[in-house]
Amino acid sequence: MNESENKDLLEALNSVKEVNVGDVVKGEVLAFDENKQVIVGIEGTGVEGVVPARELGVKADEIEDKVKTGDMLDLVVISKIGSDKEGGSFLLSQRRLQARKVWDEIEKKFENGETITAPVTQVVKGGLVVDAGVRGFIPASMISDRYVEDLNQYKGQELTLKIVEIEPSENRLILSHKEAAKEEREAKRKEAMDKLTAGEIVEGKVARLTNFGAFIDLGGVDGLVHVSEISYDHVNKPSDVLKVGQDVKVKVLDVDEEHGRISLSIKQTLPQPWDEVGEKIAEGDVLEGKVKRLTSFGAFVEVMPGVEGLVHISQISHKHIATPNDVLEPGQDVRVKVLSVDPAAHRLALSIKALQEKPAAEKKAPKKSSAKKVEIPEEETGFTLGDIIGDELKNQK
Repeated sequence: MNESENKDLLEALNSVKEVNVGDVVKGEVLAFDENKQVIVGIEGTGVEGVVPARELGVKADEIEDKVKTGDMLDLVVISKIGSDKEGGSFLLSQRRLQARKVWDEIEKKFENGETITAPVTQVVKGGLVVDAGVRGFIPASMISDRYVEDLNQYKGQELTLKIVEIEPSENRLILSHKEAAKEEREAKRKEAMDKLTAGEIVEGKVARLTNFGAFIDLGGVDGLVHVSEISYDHVNKPSDVLKVGQDVKVKVLDVDEEHGRISLSIKQTLPQPWDEVGEKIAEGDVLEGKVKRLTSFGAFVEVMPGVEGLVHISQISHKHIATPNDVLEPGQDVRVKVLSVDPAAHRLALSIKALQEKPAAEKKAPKKSSAKKVEIPEEETGFTLGDIIGDELKNQK
C-alpha cells in the first residue's frame, strides 16, 4: 500500500463516527429480521442497529406498513448490543426521539409560562391522565376550583392546562386545569352576562338548590331564582318543586354586572293568576280558601294559587270580635262567599259570615253611630277605605 492509499484509509477510518447512548442518529432501513424488528445502518458509523416495533410505536404485524427498505429514519440510541465496534449493534428508538422532542417543547413552554392543550385519556384514582405527546397527570385538586364529584365527565375532553412540574428524566409531568377553568368560566360568564337583558325570557338548567332559592345555569353563568319567585303557590323548599338538572324557562329580572349577580323568576314565565280570575270567579260564588295573613282590619284568604281576597273584619262573624285573631289563624281552611270581583285592580271582597246562620236574637244595627272614625291604612292591601269598612258604611246611611 503506497503512502497515498494509506492516507485515504486513515481518513476513512477517522471519519467513522463513534456511537454513544443518547445520540440522535439517522438510520437507513436495510431489512426486517425474524422478530419483526427493523435492521438499520447507522449513517456515518459503519455499524448497524435494530428498532423493535414498539420503538416505532406500532404493532409487530404492522411494522412493514410503517417503514420500507431504503427509508431514512431519525432515531435515538437507547443502548449498545455487543462489545466491539466492527461487529457491534445498537438498540434504537423513533418513539423515544419523538417523545424527547415533545419534552423539549413542553420545557420551553414551561419556561415561558405558556399553557398546553391535551385530551383526557384516563380517569384514575386521584386524578386524570392526559396525552400531551407524553403522559401527563392532573391531580384531582387541580382539576377545578370547585368540587367535582364525578371525574368521568372529563374523559375525552380537550383541556387547557398549566404546567406545574416537569421532569423528563423521570417521565414526570404534573399539570393543572384549575386556573384555566377559572379563566374560561369568567370569560363565559362575562359573555353570557353581556347577552342578558332584564325582561327577556331564556332557558336554563337547575344547577343547584338551596333553602333560599335555585341557581340556574344559563350557559356560562348562574342566576338565582329566589324561593318567592319559583311559583305562585307557596313553596317551602325549592327542592319540593325543582330537581338538579331540570330544564326551566326563566325571566330575567335584573343583571348586576358590577357584582356578577343575575336575578331570575320562574313564576313570571307562567300565566298570571289574576288573568284567570274573571273567568273562574264570579260574585256570589262560594269558594274554599286558606287564611294567608291577618291584619287589624281583616283576613287575607287565598282562593287560587297567587290570588288572595280580603275578608273585612265585619265580614268574619255575626258576633262582635275585637281582632281577626280572635277566631282565625294563618293556615286555617275556610269557606268564603264572593261579594265583589275586580280582576283589573286585583281586588276580591270576600265574606265568611255570609255563609253562617244569623243568631236569632241579633239586633239590627243602628242607623247612626257615635263611634269615632278609625283610620285604617290602605298600604299593601289593594283595597280602598270603603272596601275595608264594608257594610258599616251602608248601615250608617
